[in-house]
Amino acid sequence: LPHLLAADLAGQAATRLRPLLNLTGTVLHTNLGRAILADAAIAAASAAMAAPLALEYDLQTGGRGRRDDHLRGLLCELTGAEDATIVNNNAAAVLIALNTFGLGRDSLVSRGELIEIGGAFRMPDIMARAGTHLVEVGTTNRTHPRDYMDAITDRTGLILKVHTSNYRIEGFTAEVAAADLAALARKAGVIMMNDLGAGSLVDLSRWGLRREPTVAEAVAEGADLITFSGDKLLGGPQAGFILGRRDLIAAINKNPMKRALRLDKIRIAALEATLRLYRDPDRLDRRLPVLQMLSRPQAEIAAQAARLAPQVAALLSNHAVAVTDCASQIGSGSLPTDTIPSAGLRITGAGGDAPDRLAARLRALPRPVLGHIHAGALILDLRCLGADADLLDALAP
Repeated sequence: LPHLLAADLAGQAATRLRPLLNLTGTVLHTNLGRAILADAAIAAASAAMAAPLALEYDLQTGGRGRRDDHLRGLLCELTGAEDATIVNNNAAAVLIALNTFGLGRDSLVSRGELIEIGGAFRMPDIMARAGTHLVEVGTTNRTHPRDYMDAITDRTGLILKVHTSNYRIEGFTAEVAAADLAALARKAGVIMMNDLGAGSLVDLSRWGLRREPTVAEAVAEGADLITFSGDKLLGGPQAGFILGRRDLIAAINKNPMKRALRLDKIRIAALEATLRLYRDPDRLDRRLPVLQMLSRPQAEIAAQAARLAPQVAALLSNHAVAVTDCASQIGSGSLPTDTIPSAGLRITGAGGDAPDRLAARLRALPRPVLGHIHAGALILDLRCLGADADLLDALAP
């Protein structure tokens, strides 16, 4: 009995935030914390945790500084934006921008862009909380310039374009391009905001992925404000970036919400280190874990699966382990209809052992191993696996 009580107490004291192996095939898994940080970002965050630093202190003048200044110069350099500010995630970026310029006024959005993201979080709901009145324009599948023009009144505060990052509408469709919408808004004298969602600072097609508009391209298209995430394709910690006209960024920074939504020193340090990596795009795929995982060749992953299959089979008695082709996905709403050829291990139990029971046992390991169930088997997609020993040590008795 005493040893059972000791084990129970130890279990209650253990953290539930345990490192695990993400072999689900989803690289940017929202439920698993999204992006893994680069070594440079981890080192910068550790240094920020271990000592005081000049977060809001100007070392040249000896006066008070602004914490966003550590990032705004890099953001403007990498994107061509006039100015930038930062909050704690992209939903907060959209919220504060809508509240600043749409409070008590109308905000126009295409019906085809009224998105819902994870956790039943819906764009109409955040607009209501921001205090702006949603005006839907167009239809679900087709929206034209005249739909926006017909909806603009003296109550219109801004036009919002939302990148439908987590779904695609195909077939008989039409949408107004961001550049055309920016020109339309400028002519009407209203603000145009482009919410990019995941947001990429580089052209992903360079590494064999489907091309997505970059943040720099969105800036060049003329949007007054642009919002995007820090912990998705950018590969940093959770943050929300707002880029755009200097006068608009200044107004956002004066919003009382800004203090409630600001970043702490640890994330600012990690973000600065991450953004600096983008100054050297030729080495980015070797230094940024997200891009390293996404660009990993299928042949390399298949070779790892072939090495691991007999060793994993030896550790999982009464289970058959075979190499299998997989289809990984980026995750977190990025390129939702695209998959990346991958490889992994297909594990089946003797005597029809249900794969969900094996999945539960692997989740209960000291270092949990997460896969996905498909066609009566547990699949471990190895795209996100580092060294072979990571999996073997996790499975070892």
